[in-house]
Amino acid sequence: MRDLLWIPPVAACLVCVPCAADTPKQDPVIDCDFPGGNIVVDRIEGDHVYLHQDGRDTPGFWFYWCFRVSGGAGRTVTFHFTKGNVLGARGPAVSTDGGKTWAWLGKDAVKGTSFAYTFPEKSRAVHFCLAIPYQESHLREFLERFADNPHLEVEEHSTTKKGRKTERLRFGRLKGEPAHRVLLTARHHSCEMMASYALEGVIEAVLGDTAEGKWLCENVEFAAVPLMDTDGVEDGDQGKNRKPHDHNRDYLGKPIYSSVAALKEFVPKWSRGNLKIAIDMHCPWIRGGRNEQVFFVGGRSPEMWQRQQQFSKTLQEVQTGPLVHDPRHNIPWGKEWNNLKEPKSCGSWTALQPGILVGVSIEIPYANAGGKPVTAGSARLLGHDLARTIHRFLQTP
Repeated sequence: MRDLLWIPPVAACLVCVPCAADTPKQDPVIDCDFPGGNIVVDRIEGDHVYLHQDGRDTPGFWFYWCFRVSGGAGRTVTFHFTKGNVLGARGPAVSTDGGKTWAWLGKDAVKGTSFAYTFPEKSRAVHFCLAIPYQESHLREFLERFADNPHLEVEEHSTTKKGRKTERLRFGRLKGEPAHRVLLTARHHSCEMMASYALEGVIEAVLGDTAEGKWLCENVEFAAVPLMDTDGVEDGDQGKNRKPHDHNRDYLGKPIYSSVAALKEFVPKWSRGNLKIAIDMHCPWIRGGRNEQVFFVGGRSPEMWQRQQQFSKTLQEVQTGPLVHDPRHNIPWGKEWNNLKEPKSCGSWTALQPGILVGVSIEIPYANAGGKPVTAGSARLLGHDLARTIHRFLQTP
């Protein structure tokens, strides 16, 4: 009879492969290798990530950032910003579907200069951003909706230093001489993405099947440059205060940026003295006070300021969207930071064009406007209200 060999029982965690409890967590992978990406990671300590916005050629403090996280499934990670408070009134914007749709995480997730996020159990990659991104791909997707519309044409406006093409749109009345011409621009500062959604809204309303849209298409030719700083938008730059000066300080003398040079050449030839309204769309400071309101930046000329106020009051009267404008939030020239003495900006340059009634900049908040959330949808509705304002204003004696 053979002897029996007894083998003592072995606890499950004494196998040769370490159990999950003893396996160190892998650090999440953080990158900005996509259009509009911007982040610098200082260090990762377990579930705490220390990072900051990449200022690049913007001296001093500015606040744009956008990054992607992989490998965080099921974990709660706290992100600590190490170079100032770069979190807006509604916390970060978050996308769990590769940047297709975005939602505000909310201010409850924010503590000081940090925010915490619990990753879904099956998440692969989650995007975080200062606000809701708008890239060249968004513009192309938007324009595809109107590819067969006879009231919209897409032209090449200029070529950037990095070889990218900047689009110029003409829409409304494209055949024959219109009664009026209107110019729209956005992204002189590449980080100011919410302005792009408002510009989309203007185009939607002009090309829409409404009484206002039909009148505008019969009487007004619009020209728009949606991405004045295409390189900055795609590279994820701050854009604001760029050395030696940014795109919105390039209108005095010979421009150093191709898009500004092209605009200065195009507008006088195109308008032929019939440019009535020019609106340059921006986003203000990150949060707080007036920066959480929709407001206009007043011009130096008292006559222009009076007409700007009239345009502002018209917007207040016709608006139906959730982002409400109140003229009392406008900033007159000479108040606070609105003290530019020379016509270096787009708004001040357009205000000097022959026959112009209103040349102005509008500031559209990043996250919170009068207590309402700024989203792609609500910003587009503000654009609808601006189109309605243009319609009313041009018919006012």
